[in-house]
Amino acid sequence: MLEIDKIRDDFPILKQTRTDKPFIFLDNSATTLKPWHVQNAICNYYEHYSANALRGDYDQSYFVDKKIEEARKKICQFIGAEFVDEIIFTSGATEALNLAAFGYGKFHLKAGDIILTTIAEHASCLLPWIKVAQETSATINWIPLDETGRLNINKMKQMLNDKVKFIVLAHVTNVLGYLSPIKEICQLAHQKNIIVVVDGAQSISQHDINVQDLDCDFFAFSGHKICGPTGIGVLYGKAKLLKEMMPLHWGGGSNIFYDMHGEIQLKRSPYKFESGTLALEAIFGFSEAIDYLENIGIKEIYHHVMELKRYAVKEMKKMPNIILYNSEADSGIITFNVKGIFAGDVAKYFNNHGICIRSGEHCTKLLHSHLNTLSTLRASIYFYNTKNEIDIFLNACQNATKENCYKIIFANSSLLK
Repeated sequence: MLEIDKIRDDFPILKQTRTDKPFIFLDNSATTLKPWHVQNAICNYYEHYSANALRGDYDQSYFVDKKIEEARKKICQFIGAEFVDEIIFTSGATEALNLAAFGYGKFHLKAGDIILTTIAEHASCLLPWIKVAQETSATINWIPLDETGRLNINKMKQMLNDKVKFIVLAHVTNVLGYLSPIKEICQLAHQKNIIVVVDGAQSISQHDINVQDLDCDFFAFSGHKICGPTGIGVLYGKAKLLKEMMPLHWGGGSNIFYDMHGEIQLKRSPYKFESGTLALEAIFGFSEAIDYLENIGIKEIYHHVMELKRYAVKEMKKMPNIILYNSEADSGIITFNVKGIFAGDVAKYFNNHGICIRSGEHCTKLLHSHLNTLSTLRASIYFYNTKNEIDIFLNACQNATKENCYKIIFANSSLLK
């Protein structure tokens, strides 16, 4: 069992004194709060080193080089990769997914080839492959969802043939929070030499990831989803595939040789993909975030998150004003609406109670047509959330009526005049 009070002391933002309303952060799928350990690691870079990597023949630069490789090794172990060189630093999951699409997919697709995905994917997972399909004259085929919104594995099996070259999926979907059976999908895909690209942005925070066990070919995630800084992420790729992959960016640090005639010799992976100056302070913080989460324990985090989520869902099912879309989610994501009220207006009502949740399409424009709604509300739980916070959230859900929501909106509108 997690020592929640002790854990919450690690987060400076949770210790701020607020007199007008509480601060209950339930937008953890968008980003997570940062413990002081991570903040100190970032400041440590600026205060004591502030040197570029791979550029200087002096102590500070050498230390930064070491920290980068230490962080790469930690991440390699954290996700169960086989080789450290399979870990590429990116600016986040979005760049990582673009690198897989344009650095590898674009060069291994031709007219008539098929990419399989679903309408539940985040735009950062879908849009690169839509563009690659357009540029290569490949086709995107959509794996059906079942009645709950989960990927229909039986339908997917029927779609596998020699034309399918890539399957691109989220490990955990960011709206409905369902865990895709990636290991089974990889087993089926590899029987037909199909490459599997996994968006791990939502699963990395609370699921025990082992990319070798999953046997996925690419796995992308961001640091800020696991208590790390923004501006840093990772693309994992199998070593044999990275040898064939091209960079997204070309510049300093990625090459061994180039000449006036256009001959370019690139370094080996991961360095050929890391042109220019990396987000060095973010790597310092990312490394500390990995240590912090491992000290708490990913399995303990998942247990706590799911305990709070199941409790919240159980109570929300009793509320006649609430529409739940994913009561059986495999994560801390609760997606819902309040009957008869636009999601954005309800989010303002929650904000007035000091509760941070997200409203809108959540970068999944195709999914909301499937859900038969323009937008939804998403509350997402993490390990520093408490039962008391969930009770306050539930009380706000219970009292989310048109009268209460619009009273707040109109009052705030009058204050702006």
